[in-house]
Amino acid sequence: MANPTDQITLDPAAKKAALRMFTYGLYAIGVAHGEDRNMFTANWLTQVSFEPPLVSISVENDGHSIGLLRESGVFAISVFSTDQREQAGALGKRWKLRPDKIGDVRNRPGVTGCPVLEDAPGVVECRVIDQMAAGDSTVFLAEVIHAEVQGDAQPLTMQEAGFRHAG
Repeated sequence: MANPTDQITLDPAAKKAALRMFTYGLYAIGVAHGEDRNMFTANWLTQVSFEPPLVSISVENDGHSIGLLRESGVFAISVFSTDQREQAGALGKRWKLRPDKIGDVRNRPGVTGCPVLEDAPGVVECRVIDQMAAGDSTVFLAEVIHAEVQGDAQPLTMQEAGFRHAG
């Protein structure tokens, strides 16, 4: 029997326009293994379970941070506030071009040893429990093992920051 999806074609322009309508927050992801530390801006992140508290994050396969994340099995999520667009942009630079970018933001080690933003309104630290290949990225499933609320600022979104996906 033929699969009905075999006859469907994807319009690249419609795909790009529709995917850009998805709403995303912006987060600083801190990773560390040994003395090597990094932070990067992510937006493909979501909570997937209340009990136990689980989140998932999509990380590009060709980035520096994915190796640190795999080796350590932990990462930290700092929520950017609406006044941290510049920090989100700085951490959004590729490590190959700016290996010292973590020095552009005020950070401290979290309980996992991963860097967290000092002035983020909220922080959660996570332990990876599973991962799966997802095209040019890997999706990590992680349990929240520590959380902090450091203020009541509003979270920064992709739309507010003016950042866009290639789609």
